[in-house]
Amino acid sequence: MSDIILAKPISVLGNKLQPCSTDPMTGFFRDGCCNTCKEDIGSHTVCIEVSTKFLEYSRFVGNDLSTPNLDFGFPGLKENDSWCLCASRWFEAENKGMAPRVFLDNTHIKALDIIPLDLLLKYAVVNS
Repeated sequence: MSDIILAKPISVLGNKLQPCSTDPMTGFFRDGCCNTCKEDIGSHTVCIEVSTKFLEYSRFVGNDLSTPNLDFGFPGLKENDSWCLCASRWFEAENKGMAPRVFLDNTHIKALDIIPLDLLLKYAVVNS
């Protein structure tokens, strides 16, 4: 795996990319950010707020994110966790009415290669 990040760490809003989660640790590089590079075929660039509905959908389509896999240091996700999700998986879930909400300041600009910004805006987590 390359240690060279393909694109500058900029969010979909054009600001410096903010960390997504360190508990659980996320990201293609497992650095807590939704950074990416050319080896990141899945484009783990969308920082989501995990929902039970999305976890059930993901398990249904063959990617069980709720069950721990300690061999890989994966604790399993639960509702309200933050996680760097593959842009194509998010887009697929959105097409099925199962997309989780998105943290825009923590979502890498490369996600826009797959998902239109206006669609991400509809799912934005609004901080109070």
